[in-house]
Amino acid sequence: MAERIPLVLLPGMVSDAAYWQAQIENLSDIVEATVVAFGALDHFGAMAEMVLAQAPARFALAGHSMGGRVVQDVYRRAPERVLKLALLATDYRRPASESARQKEVREREEMLALAAEQGMEAFARGWLIGLLAPQTAQHPDLVETMVAMIARHSVRELTAHTLAALRRPDCTAVIDAIDVPTLILAGEFDPLRPVSVHQEMAERIRNSRLVVIERSGHMLAMEQPRAVTQIMREWLLL
Repeated sequence: MAERIPLVLLPGMVSDAAYWQAQIENLSDIVEATVVAFGALDHFGAMAEMVLAQAPARFALAGHSMGGRVVQDVYRRAPERVLKLALLATDYRRPASESARQKEVREREEMLALAAEQGMEAFARGWLIGLLAPQTAQHPDLVETMVAMIARHSVRELTAHTLAALRRPDCTAVIDAIDVPTLILAGEFDPLRPVSVHQEMAERIRNSRLVVIERSGHMLAMEQPRAVTQIMREWLLL
């Protein structure tokens, strides 16, 4: 049997290994998967250092949303350790203007206030409504799995991840420097990280492949697990 590929998986904000469960199970024949939990870290740089401390000497790296931002910081710090990259439903830019930043601050403050007042489960239900594809709502068991994943996290963790997002650097230079095989996945109906952002990344990254996951919103590895797993398998076996 061929040696399995070390694969480090980074979840998004207040998410965990449940986000990647289908990929962990169905890629186990070719990968040795590790999921890094960020706890209450409030800076992408600190998250990247945690990844590098836990990862093997060389590894493939995949990140969803906030985890995709951390992927970029890991690559900036230690490109020689990264075999290949996968960026799912993420971005590489800072807010385009001060007014855009202030708008984001207000939206995130409202989100935190809801979590503090009503709890993480209520926050999860309200937040997910705007993130998922219409078809996903027809699968209540899947939605409940997502709600439970988010509700396992604390308001403190949500606050920390929110602060990390607001502190995010512009990673244009990092994106332009990537020279390993890179998979870019976008959800067809993702309102948070639209396809157009992923097209920009694909144009900037040499040796990249962009795939739009049909009938998916922001939580694409959970919404369309079979499609995402198959595409990741192809990327890993390149």
